[in-house]
Amino acid sequence: MDAADGSRRFTDVAPLETAGPEDVSFLENRKYMGAFVSSRAGAAFVDEKAAGQAPPGMAVLVSREPYKAYALAAQAFYPAAVVVARQAPSAIIDATAVLSDDCDIGPNVVIERGVRVGRRCQIGANSVIAAGVEIGDDCRIAANVTLSHCVIGSRVVLHPGVRIGQDGFGFAPDQKTPIKVPQLGRVMIGDDVDIGANTAIDRGSGHDTVIGSGSMIDNLVQIGHNVVLGRCCILAGQVGISGSTRLDDYVMVGGQGGLAGHLHIGSGARIAAKSGLMRDVPAGEAVCGSPAVPLSEFMRQTAVLQRLARRKGGA
Repeated sequence: MDAADGSRRFTDVAPLETAGPEDVSFLENRKYMGAFVSSRAGAAFVDEKAAGQAPPGMAVLVSREPYKAYALAAQAFYPAAVVVARQAPSAIIDATAVLSDDCDIGPNVVIERGVRVGRRCQIGANSVIAAGVEIGDDCRIAANVTLSHCVIGSRVVLHPGVRIGQDGFGFAPDQKTPIKVPQLGRVMIGDDVDIGANTAIDRGSGHDTVIGSGSMIDNLVQIGHNVVLGRCCILAGQVGISGSTRLDDYVMVGGQGGLAGHLHIGSGARIAAKSGLMRDVPAGEAVCGSPAVPLSEFMRQTAVLQRLARRKGGA
């Protein structure tokens, strides 16, 4: 371990396994301790407990949150590209739309009447911004995105194929045929939200659908009408949230988690991957399984089933 050499310079970030003497890496998960002790990385963010196991020559950057520290360093090495102002000749922009001159509007973009787009925004090829949509500053909207009936904050990132503001799944049962309920609300998206590829967020049926500031939403997520996400929620891939369910701040939902409608999920709750949730969850509670139960109860159930299986196998 190199105790303190403030003159050293590093040129990139890299995983422990491939990093070289001029790269910065990190160790967060103890499963990768083997890769850490044999790494050629010139420096690594680690917690205090792992610092003593660093290989010779590695500069140890001690942090209580190594992954977070690494993320900030990686952002410094790879800052967001500066938006270069342009307007592709094939873009179709309504005369009533209000756009800043410093935006980048890609090929075949369609911007309809009354749209407002903030400063330094980027809109990728073939994206469609429907009438009346409002977009804040410094947003990155990738190719093939469709936006309607929505208000979007600043520094929002929408990856390819995102669909925001389409009608929610609202039908009144009828013996002859279901009767569609008009969807009249909007989607309100706060600042610093990141929404993954091919995710769909439906407009509200009457109330608005709301995505709180700082929330991170993975690819292929479905968010139904009238859903409310608080600040800094995290939804992994293929999560589905049914209509009118409310998530308070800092809720985390693992991949393929399914939430029934009209639920209330308290602040800081954690819902494990593949969970099927059909009840409210108090603040701070972790749940797992289908139907989802508190994590401690799920573990007891699993242990009982394993014991029963062993008994039956030994009979």
